[in-house]
Amino acid sequence: MIQDAATPTDEVDAIVAAWRAQLPDLKGEGMQVFSRLHRLASHVEEQRRLAFAEHGLAAWQFDVLAALRRAGDPFELTPGALVAQTHVSSGTMTHRIDRLVERELVLRRGSEGDRRIVLVRLTPAGRVAADAAVRSLVARERTVLAALGADGSADLARLLRRLLAQYPDPRATKESSRERP
Repeated sequence: MIQDAATPTDEVDAIVAAWRAQLPDLKGEGMQVFSRLHRLASHVEEQRRLAFAEHGLAAWQFDVLAALRRAGDPFELTPGALVAQTHVSSGTMTHRIDRLVERELVLRRGSEGDRRIVLVRLTPAGRVAADAAVRSLVARERTVLAALGADGSADLARLLRRLLAQYPDPRATKESSRERP
């Protein structure tokens, strides 16, 4: 990688240089990218944790509330749809729903059309918490991306989308994210 004087060096540059010194034939392009992504992910995860904590939520709580909020009015989904959207087991989801019911952020009810179907609905308090947390999250993400500028941020999103496109979309194999009786 050719580096101009305006580009700062970082820890990854030193790591890649050390590997090149030890294994000169090693191609380190992936290391340049993925080592930085790995380090950046920990910073981003901390910003997410802080954004949710400002509103008394853990990341897992936000994930469930956000899935319900994105579903639109009446802000309800089946537990199976929540499992599909949050990528956890059904047992884990049952536990999470129980904890959110205790906090009165969601309620669980039977479907009027088929009592065998359980629906999880966002309460007004859950909607307030989800909306406030997502606003905090977006503000923090904007701060992280500010170093790139608007064009750089759009370019990064485009490039990451290309990388992710080579992997199957979990939505294609999971049940519909909006089951309704």
